Amino acid sequence: MALPPRAPYAEDPARSLGRKVQEPESRTRTPFARDRDRIIHSTAFRRLKEKTQVFVAHEGDHFRTRLTHSLEVAQIARSLAAAMGLDADLAETIALAHDLGHPPFGHAGEDELQVQMEPYGGFDHNVQTFRVVTKLERRYPRFDGLNLTWETLEGVIKHNGPVTEKLAKPSWSAIAEFDAEYDLGLSTWASAEAQVAALADDIAYNNHDVDDGVQAGLFDLDELRDVPLIGPIVVQVRRDYPDIEPRIVRLEAVRRMIGAMVDDVLAETHRRATEAKVASAEDVRNLDHALVAFSRDMLEDLGRLREFLMSRMYRHWKVNRTRSQARRILAEMFQLFMAEPDVLPTEWFARSQNRDEAGRARVVCDYIAGMTDRFAIEEHRRLFHLDVWN
Repeated sequence: MALPPRAPYAEDPARSLGRKVQEPESRTRTPFARDRDRIIHSTAFRRLKEKTQVFVAHEGDHFRTRLTHSLEVAQIARSLAAAMGLDADLAETIALAHDLGHPPFGHAGEDELQVQMEPYGGFDHNVQTFRVVTKLERRYPRFDGLNLTWETLEGVIKHNGPVTEKLAKPSWSAIAEFDAEYDLGLSTWASAEAQVAALADDIAYNNHDVDDGVQAGLFDLDELRDVPLIGPIVVQVRRDYPDIEPRIVRLEAVRRMIGAMVDDVLAETHRRATEAKVASAEDVRNLDHALVAFSRDMLEDLGRLREFLMSRMYRHWKVNRTRSQARRILAEMFQLFMAEPDVLPTEWFARSQNRDEAGRARVVCDYIAGMTDRFAIEEHRRLFHLDVWN
C-alpha cells in the first residue's frame, strides 16, 4: 500500500526552529529522528521497564509496563502519522517521551507525590516529563537535559492542547520559567504530530487495559458483551471463529478495536482538516480546537468503556490494595528524606544542600519520581525493615 503524499500541514524537519543550545546538525538523521534517539538512550526511558502501567511491575511479566506502553503508543503514533502524511519521526518521538516523568506505581505514585509536594509547589507528571528532558537527564558536557528541538518540546508539554491556564499552578512554575527564556507558544495547539501522539496514547491504553484486565482475571470476555465498541467486536470474533480458544478471541478483539479507533481518527481528522481548510502547520496551531480527534460517536463509546474499566479494573479491590501499599511506601520515604536528608544517596544529598525547604523537597521528589517500582520497594525495605541488617 502506497503512503499518502506529505500533508501541507505536516512539520518539516528542514524548517525546525532548532534547539535552545545550538548544535551542528547530524549528518545521518533529521532533527526529529535525533530527538527520538536521545530519548531512547536516556536513563529515564530505560527505567520505564519497571514502572507501573496499572499492575505493579513485579506482579507478572505479561502485563504492560510504562516501557511497553510507550513502545505501543509510539508504534500507533508512527502508523497514524504515516497514514496522514505527517512527519512520523516527530510523532514517534513525542509518543516515546510522553511518560518519562511518571513516578513509580502509576497514578497512585503521582497522587501521593502531589499530596507530599502540596506545600512545596506540587507535582504534575507532565511537568516532570518536561523537567526530565530539559534538566534532569545529565548526559552531555554543554547542557543539562537532552536539548531537544523546539517542536519536540512543544509536543511534550502541550500535546493535549494549550496550557496557558495551567501556568498559574505552582506545579507548573518550571514550565513558566522555561517559557520565559524559550517561547514555546503555550497558548496555541501543538503540531498535528503531537496531537497524533496524544490520540495514540488513548488508543493504546484503552485497548491494552482491556487485554490486561482479562489476563488478570478482573473480568472476562462475556462481561464485555454489553460494553460499547468492544462488546460487538467480541461477538463478531466469536461468530467468525466459533472454535478458537478464549485467549485468541481476546487478542483478535483487541486488534480489531485498535483498527476501529485508528480508522475513526483518520476519518474525523480528514473531516476537520477539510472543513477548516487547514493548509499549514501554523493553521493547525491557530485552530480553536484539536485537529486530530475521535468522532463524537467514538468518544461516547470510549466514555462507556472507561466507566466499565473504572468500576471493574482501576477500582478493583486487588488494585486498590496495591495502590494503598504503594502510596504508603512513597509517603514514608518522602517524609524520612525530608527529616533526614543525610540518608539520601551521596549525589542526591549533595543536591539537597544549601536549599530552602521547598528546594530540598523538590530534590527528594525528583529522586523518588525517578525510581522504578522494584527499586522503590527495595529502597523502602532498606530504610524501614530491620531484617535487611541480617
